[in-house]
Amino acid sequence: MSVDPHAVRHYLLDLQSRICAALAEEDGAADFNRDEWSRAEGGGGISRILNEGAVFEKAGVAFSHVKGTKLPPSATAHRPALAGKPWEAMGVSLVIHPRNPHVPTSHANVRFFCTTAAESKSQIPDPKSQTEGPTWWFGGGFDLTPYYGYAEDCAHWHRTAREAVAPFGDELYPRLKKWCDDYFYLKHRNEARGIGGLFFDDFNELGFERSFALMRSVGDAFIPAYRPIVAQRKATPYTERERQFQLYRRGRYVEFNLVWDRGTLFGLQSGGRTESILMSLPPLVRWDYGWTPEPGSREAELYDVFLKSRDWLA
Repeated sequence: MSVDPHAVRHYLLDLQSRICAALAEEDGAADFNRDEWSRAEGGGGISRILNEGAVFEKAGVAFSHVKGTKLPPSATAHRPALAGKPWEAMGVSLVIHPRNPHVPTSHANVRFFCTTAAESKSQIPDPKSQTEGPTWWFGGGFDLTPYYGYAEDCAHWHRTAREAVAPFGDELYPRLKKWCDDYFYLKHRNEARGIGGLFFDDFNELGFERSFALMRSVGDAFIPAYRPIVAQRKATPYTERERQFQLYRRGRYVEFNLVWDRGTLFGLQSGGRTESILMSLPPLVRWDYGWTPEPGSREAELYDVFLKSRDWLA
């Protein structure tokens, strides 16, 4: 079975357009600016940014398709045999920072990676025909980072995630949920980033067609998972105290992306475009030394209930 990177690229560009259209419609007051760029070593991308909307303080949805001659350390740490090989990677990555603290921040990413230049289908073999292991894989997922938790929102988010991967096996949702919980964890804080969702990487076990279908199903599920929550919470009244807590918690988002995130490290180590790599960072953020929430408060509830790994569908 041939591997078709051109079909992946076509899907990703369409996904970017559909997500931007849905988010702009939900915001109602702002649209995405388009910034097309190229990379000297090979490839380029399209970064689309919405700033200072009525609902979204900042939203970034980026497409990239980049190539290189030598894999960076972040990509070969677990696969040393790939060191020095040419590569290309394409994907859509997004981060949404809402204005209202009762609307959660969200992140999603779907991507395809291969270790040989893909000018034609025949250049990238299917892993089933290889003797030295696969040279391509898919990755992706989506996760939710609330500031003020609502159990019904968490249940909807995880129900949509489960439905997205259900056609590929009943065991996949609990496996990818745990992977997400484990990955989006701030080890230096001993604290989860949010309520999780789905995460997978280095995925090729279903063969190209089914692995690609899984990636598409996850990408297509993002708007049905996120938009109803935004619509439900975007008009919720909030106080200045709640706004300041949102800015404080955004600091955790920054810490994870700059310290632990493999995608950020890969982009920076491979000479990627810094503006696009760091578009995930929020426009405003604060850090407070030694701050702790008041016991019994809604802020304490976030730590005590919503940042604990649990089965939201039980």
